[in-house]
Amino acid sequence: MKGLMKWTVLLLFLIVCIQAVSADIAVESVTVDPSGSLTPGTPVTVQFKIDATSFPSGGEIRLFTDMDNPKWTYTIIVNGAENIRPVEGGRTLAISGFELSYKPADEVSVRATLEGVAPPVTETSNKTVIRVTEYDSNGRPDTASQVEKTALVINTGEVASTIASADEALQVYRTHIDEKSALGIDTSAAEIKYNEAQQNIDSARSRPSNEYAGAQADLTAATAAIKDGETALDNAWAVYEVAAAQVPITNVDAIIAWFKGNSSTANDQQLSTIITKREVAVSYVSTANDDIAGGNYAQARQKAQDAFLKANESYTDALARQKELSSGFSLPIPKLNSTMFIILGVVAVILVVVGVLIYRKRSRWDELG
Repeated sequence: MKGLMKWTVLLLFLIVCIQAVSADIAVESVTVDPSGSLTPGTPVTVQFKIDATSFPSGGEIRLFTDMDNPKWTYTIIVNGAENIRPVEGGRTLAISGFELSYKPADEVSVRATLEGVAPPVTETSNKTVIRVTEYDSNGRPDTASQVEKTALVINTGEVASTIASADEALQVYRTHIDEKSALGIDTSAAEIKYNEAQQNIDSARSRPSNEYAGAQADLTAATAAIKDGETALDNAWAVYEVAAAQVPITNVDAIIAWFKGNSSTANDQQLSTIITKREVAVSYVSTANDDIAGGNYAQARQKAQDAFLKANESYTDALARQKELSSGFSLPIPKLNSTMFIILGVVAVILVVVGVLIYRKRSRWDELG
């Protein structure tokens, strides 16, 4: 039993010692040319350095890339002395611990260069340009020290399709603006957003292929501008409908004022009904304005249209009643007193005398003549 315990302790000690020999690598000075997004067929060059001092002989460093036609060139540097290795191909390059294992006091590093070509893609996606991973003697990766650089490889047809979709959406928006403008709706805010969207789409179209992220940002901004413009158009439409509903309200107010301004019509039995309909229309307008403030533009338009119909009904009723009452009016005949009768009699006698004199005078002229 004591012997078994002794060997167990010794085995654990050896495991600890083996693990202690393992050391994390450090990947430094990684440069990718060109940087940013890539289009298929674009040549890519990657340069980097790996600090591999005290690397275990049983371990391994694996280099991986998604680039097409990869060529690996690497140099092992020990205390400043360089040992260039032959060029190798393939997506994966393995550098064994046997090549990297030196005395703990020795400074060991790897300077590497990868040359490849961005691969074709069916859809725009991220691809690994370079990944450096350390593996222990059991083939297990050390993810803590792993370094990976990726790049967005673009499906150029997808970009063109996205721009075309944005153009189509902009043209639909243009139609909406023109329709509302023809109705007399204020489209100035919508026009500003239209121009903003157009500028962003043009910017996306003019960008080189390696500025995919910038083009996508432009198109996202264009989509947002169109959305904001449609909202501004809805708002202007609702405001227009409210203004239209106010016209018959103003008209009926003028006739109601006529009713109240005449003592004979101020208490007309139909006036209360006319006023009630007018008040309902006003309440609809108030609700429509609240809906506009809350961004409920479709609901505001509906309320404004209800207000117009009710106000127009009130105005039509008021106009008909006003016409009916006005047609029954006649000019007042003044009452004649005795003095006025005497004056009229005297005037009549004078007119008769004057008429006789004129008649006689003309008769004499006829005899002489």
